[in-house]
Amino acid sequence: MSKVLSVLLIDDNPARAEIVETGLREAGYRLLARLEGTQDLTVRVRELAPDVVVVSTDSPSRDAIEDMRRSTEQQPRPIALFVDQSDPATIAAAMEAGVSAYVVKGLAQDRVRPVVDVAVGHFNRYHAMREELERARLTLLERKSVDRAKGLLMEQRAMGEEAAYKLLRKLAMDQNKRIGEVAQEIVTYAKVLKK
Repeated sequence: MSKVLSVLLIDDNPARAEIVETGLREAGYRLLARLEGTQDLTVRVRELAPDVVVVSTDSPSRDAIEDMRRSTEQQPRPIALFVDQSDPATIAAAMEAGVSAYVVKGLAQDRVRPVVDVAVGHFNRYHAMREELERARLTLLERKSVDRAKGLLMEQRAMGEEAAYKLLRKLAMDQNKRIGEVAQEIVTYAKVLKK
């Protein structure tokens, strides 16, 4: 059984909001609240902790896009945006702000669920790629630290590369740390001692 997604809806038009609310209910989502605008969005997202934010509007203003950007930077989550009118610059700005699904002139009760599902799927894939990229970046940094530490040990202790690596590995095991952490400590200490 999958988790019922909770949704924060933002729409200042009661008739349009009713269409979205009906679509959300029919899709089995739990509506937490409906706001009339994006001001204080970051605070409301922190308070309500929705799984998804759905925004429906005529056309998102710069302020609304900036509110969405702040919210996704501080508390990443999928945002589905339904708009009546748009232009390429607004679409680009919204996507850059973290909007996961952007639909122009496509608001209908039966389209709410597929759009929210796309937003959630897109968000999950994007964040999985970001996490993988961050792990790769950390691995590269760790590898550079290990290489620097090996070089320092080889220079200071007149040992070969393999012996320096074994010493690093032993120090890491003795301290119950990752080899990259020990290597970074050695590099940091060497910098301090040179001053």
